Amino acid sequence: MRISKYMTSKLVTARPEDGSRTTFFRMREHDIRHIPVVDDEDELVGIVSDRDLRRPDWVDQAPDLALVYHLDDEMKVGDLMTTSVITVHTYDTLHKAVQLFLEHHFGCLPVLDKTDALVGIVSPLDLLRAFDELEGKALRARKDED
Repeated sequence: MRISKYMTSKLVTARPEDGSRTTFFRMREHDIRHIPVVDDEDELVGIVSDRDLRRPDWVDQAPDLALVYHLDDEMKVGDLMTTSVITVHTYDTLHKAVQLFLEHHFGCLPVLDKTDALVGIVSPLDLLRAFDELEGKALRARKDED
């Protein structure tokens, strides 16, 4: 099974010069925890997660989100993003993505096409959907055999 079948292709992206506050609320608006960061040519230059936006010296129980997160647009995504991003390609297998998730404990993997253009993102939830679909097919096949 190829990643292209299960990836999320409706991308929400950020630019390195975007403010952390703007990016945080963009992520909340779209109910996502990771956002690929692209340059002016839409090439992947990094990724930022909701965890990257958190201040390391505050705990989740703080009464004000602004105290927990870097919610100041003077703090730029480019200063907070991870730049050494491991990616997968549309033609890679789900098995490869699973192995990368298990090895590195990522929350997502950006997906590139054969020209290395960013075309999607795959998350553990996408892999669970794939598993559910495949398991459902296997169960139906066994039922048909009985």
